[in-house]
Amino acid sequence: MDAFFASVELLRYPQLRGLPVVIGGGRRRVDEIIRERYAERPLSEIPPEAFPLLKDYVGRGVITTATYPARVFGVGSAMGMMKAAKLAPDAIVLPADFDEVRRVSRAFKAVIRDIAPLVEDRGIDEVYIDFTDVPGGQREGGRVLARLIQKGIFEATRLTCSIGVAPNKLIAKMASEFNKPNGISIVFEEDVQAKMWPLAVRKINGIGPKAEARLHKLGVQTIGEIAAKDVAWLVENFGRSTGHWMHHAAWGRDDRPVVTESEPVSMSRETTFDRDLHAVRDRAELGAIFTQLCEHVAEDLRRKGYVGKTIGIKLRYDDFRIATRDQTIGHFTDDPREIRRIAGQCLKRVPLDQRLRLLGVRVGKLARTEEVAAIAAAAPCVAEPIPDLFTQG
Repeated sequence: MDAFFASVELLRYPQLRGLPVVIGGGRRRVDEIIRERYAERPLSEIPPEAFPLLKDYVGRGVITTATYPARVFGVGSAMGMMKAAKLAPDAIVLPADFDEVRRVSRAFKAVIRDIAPLVEDRGIDEVYIDFTDVPGGQREGGRVLARLIQKGIFEATRLTCSIGVAPNKLIAKMASEFNKPNGISIVFEEDVQAKMWPLAVRKINGIGPKAEARLHKLGVQTIGEIAAKDVAWLVENFGRSTGHWMHHAAWGRDDRPVVTESEPVSMSRETTFDRDLHAVRDRAELGAIFTQLCEHVAEDLRRKGYVGKTIGIKLRYDDFRIATRDQTIGHFTDDPREIRRIAGQCLKRVPLDQRLRLLGVRVGKLARTEEVAAIAAAAPCVAEPIPDLFTQG
């Protein structure tokens, strides 16, 4: 989907189309504040100058996505909001409406599954589709079916998407970025050298910033330069598994199937604080955030039909060190009180004498709720009091 989170907001505020807009940052509902100020006007008629600007943002939030006019300034996903403010100070900033984004996500995926049932869900705004056995799927190299999918998604959501059609998932992922927004890119095996090799190494999905920096240090800038390297050289510098994978990826080789069914390993929620918090001096605030995270994880489990046995926490200190602890209990749960109680026990096993930047809660070792329902019903549990947390100093 094209700039998905931002595009969902533009459905609500069409007057912001064509303007630089970033999504991310604050937890408050900007639209509610604006509605109070312009209660007599419909949302579509609220003037653009009424919206908050990126230059006024203060905090540690990161950008979820940005409209294409904002990207012209170098602003992009995962960039810190404060850094982005230096590049595009007059960009409008809005928080993500996750409930609405999830609703639209379900809608566009339903359109795709009606046309091509073999779909691998890759998150809230992206899927892989196997066209192989879809009637008409091979017409014009897949372009006819891609157009049909684009048309169906736009009619259902009023949003656009970009589609890459290729022999495998690796090339299709790259091709989906070639012609954004609202584009279709067809890449055949014989196109790899012409279309892939001139691209920067980071364009391969799976090469992150550390691998990119390592490749640059070794004098490798493009995918074609990876392809020109001997496999032994790649193995020597990146290890056996990664070296072989880089070689195959640079030549456009990928035999991964489209996976239509997959079980999540864990579910988690975490938050980065606007300011560093101390376990003693900010105990009340931390306790409230901790409770909310546990409640949100429990809501996620129930909404998706899972229970879990391993409960854990994640902390990032003010010096960016990370600490994690987890504990496995003897039964499955999706109870927010129990999740908080066990996560609280995990907290007692980490030093809390230093300020914190981030707090997270995770539930793992998941199972389907219906699969353990009979066992859970036969094992009544007694609610235990929630301990007072963040009391170490």
